[in-house]
Amino acid sequence: MSGERFDPIEFLERAVPIASNEDVGEMRDRLVETLESRGVETVVDDAGNTLAAKGAADPESHLVLNTHIDTVSPHVAYEREDGIIRGRGACDAKGPLAALLAAFFAVEPAPDARVTLAVTPDEELRSTGAAALDVAGDCYIVGEPTGLDVCTAAKGRFEGTVTLSGVAAHAAEPDSGANAIDALAPVLGAIRSFDDDRDDHPDLGAATLTPTMVEGGENSNQVPAACRLVVDRRSVPPETADGFREALESTLRESVPDGVGVAFALTERPTPFLEAFATDTTHELVTTLAQASRDAGGRGDVRTFTAATEASYFSPAPVVVFGPGELADDDGAVAHADREYVTTTAVRTAADALETTVTALVGASTVD
Repeated sequence: MSGERFDPIEFLERAVPIASNEDVGEMRDRLVETLESRGVETVVDDAGNTLAAKGAADPESHLVLNTHIDTVSPHVAYEREDGIIRGRGACDAKGPLAALLAAFFAVEPAPDARVTLAVTPDEELRSTGAAALDVAGDCYIVGEPTGLDVCTAAKGRFEGTVTLSGVAAHAAEPDSGANAIDALAPVLGAIRSFDDDRDDHPDLGAATLTPTMVEGGENSNQVPAACRLVVDRRSVPPETADGFREALESTLRESVPDGVGVAFALTERPTPFLEAFATDTTHELVTTLAQASRDAGGRGDVRTFTAATEASYFSPAPVVVFGPGELADDDGAVAHADREYVTTTAVRTAADALETTVTALVGASTVD
């Protein structure tokens, strides 16, 4: 079997029926089996990442191919009809994985080059695999459904809670306390104007800061001593999670009335937030993959990616997001939806484009 050319559609037909929304074990076993059946030494690290590499141990050029094997819940059953594969993971991201595997198997690295396949186990949850990934590449291709476009940038997503602290009192004597809920008015004003003096990113546009949940008060006849407001931040480079936290807390402290305390804390999580990233659109990685996509029959547009992705963990090294399938089409949501699908033509086109790109960047020759 190791001498046969890898068929990404055959792999995808076996992968999509495997539920990997609650436990990726069976899907990871299938991936390892696929790699090792073709003579590729494969390692599953302590974080559950599946790692395989070809080429020089100390390379001058190192390209990393990355995607994930987990899916969101619930699992959606596999169906195949008229060149369309349906089911959970069809486009997010087993279709991209199939295309990446085709390129990985087809390319023989140059003597001074290396290509690594790094597949993470929980991108849809906490990204503990990507956070622990110990692979230092010179550039990265991350497999996600992009409609065969090359995505060079994406906004980050942070989340945190504003806590307002006042003094409880009887509602009949409101001036004897400090009303934490009443302090929401200037806080919301400060949130609305937070980015007024900040420049838009040339590719990603403006950052956004959105209040999403609020909670406060203990009794209907009592001046509330506490109020909590959750905010959602969609960041643009060069803002970091820590930089955002410090800037917002400083701004809010200037907005609240005397007698009310204010604090802002990012939501606790076991891994770093997915921060914004942007790769130079003139970089060889971008131009090569975009041309390869067009030559293979894809759109090959260069644009931003609209969803959060583990690509941010690999920045500031050059990183792009690319793959078959769409997050949404003219009829609505595709990825994460009950109608998730990918076309076999798109998967084969992605595989051809990736093979051409990997060969151009790190390859010596293409295996027949």
